Amino acid sequence: MGTTPSEGPAGEASWQWDGDDGDRAAGAPGDVLTGGADGDGGGPWPTRRRLLTGAGVLAAAAAVWGVSRSLGGSQPAPPKPQPLPTRVSGPEPAWVYRGPEPMTPGRLNGRLFAPVYVSRSGVRLLDPATGAVTATVEEGPPKGFPDDSPLIVGAGRLFTASPGHVDARTLVGPTAGWSLPLPPELGDLITLFGCDGRLVYGSVAPRGTLRRSLFAVDAAGSTLAWSRPAADRGETSVAMLDTGAGRLLAVGADPSAGVSLLDGATGRPLWSAENTGTAWSGVDQRHVYLPAGSGGVRALRLEDGTPRWSVLPPAGEEWRALPPVSDDFRLYVLRDNGLVTAHAADSGEEVWRLRLPFRLDRRCRPLLTSTTLVVPGPADAGVHFVATESGRAFTTFTDSGPGVDVWSVASDGTRLFAGHDSTLYCLGALPVP
Repeated sequence: MGTTPSEGPAGEASWQWDGDDGDRAAGAPGDVLTGGADGDGGGPWPTRRRLLTGAGVLAAAAAVWGVSRSLGGSQPAPPKPQPLPTRVSGPEPAWVYRGPEPMTPGRLNGRLFAPVYVSRSGVRLLDPATGAVTATVEEGPPKGFPDDSPLIVGAGRLFTASPGHVDARTLVGPTAGWSLPLPPELGDLITLFGCDGRLVYGSVAPRGTLRRSLFAVDAAGSTLAWSRPAADRGETSVAMLDTGAGRLLAVGADPSAGVSLLDGATGRPLWSAENTGTAWSGVDQRHVYLPAGSGGVRALRLEDGTPRWSVLPPAGEEWRALPPVSDDFRLYVLRDNGLVTAHAADSGEEVWRLRLPFRLDRRCRPLLTSTTLVVPGPADAGVHFVATESGRAFTTFTDSGPGVDVWSVASDGTRLFAGHDSTLYCLGALPVP
């Protein structure tokens, strides 16, 4: 079903739902909003033809009902309720895509630099200019796994595992799919961790054993880059860190084994540090960021794991930090109580703080642009735009549609996309304070 925009108060755009238009070109995406009235009178206002057509439909429906009653048949089912019109406040969307099922944005592990609609069924690629569906990849969660089971993406491909093989399907750009068998001696039970654009990382084990090996394969599917047995006391959990140079963070099952940073190109350990919490991790060009204490953040030097500084809840305060984001100049720490602070990356000194009008949780994953921190909130709170230089909240985007999920935000490097539940908006060019 399509929508068309109507004018509203300044700084606010509202959307009204249209009925199906029989004159609309066949095959046009009915769930994509592009704005404006149709050239054949298919806009939001009733035309003479629409009124006559509507009257004919009502007369036909009445006749069917009368025949049904006269023959003693059951009454036809009442029409299904239509969605209420949705009003949006803030930047006017370039288009809106309404999916067939709620989004599960947390499934996406990696970058595609293209607008995608991720759900439990898989991935729908959208045209960045119109929101039309350009490709669909069906990839539901494995049997017995949660709906948000990760989808590994990178280098324009979606990576999955089959017995003894790492498989890739094309998503974006002039890439080709492939299936690469691993050496049989490594086993055939494969778990993938992530892709940094050049290598795909994972672990593998033979059936009937818990002994796993770490490995990396070329993202083009041409070769196994390296493999080695997992450490005896650690590396039971591995996360890929997006450093641009390929780094893996390995966590030991034994807390005394600590955490280790691995070179993604070789799998070789670079350093180890004390394990004070690994619920999340972050990285920039100089530091690795990990949980600290009862809810804070600690910064370790990326080069050798040396502790640098930490941000901890002061006495009398209770909050937990969410995964922070960094632009290499500042670290932005979001707390579950709604407080956001910016810290100098080299010293940890607080630069500014902002209290948001809602609480946050791990589903609220912010997006950092060159000038703006985009913070998604609960469905009724919308998306807030914060100037990274000053900490000033300068605009908000929200809608009046029903919803229960938190907002999600993403970018293809040029445009900003935001959505919740089964609705995804293109908000146009990246914001500038």
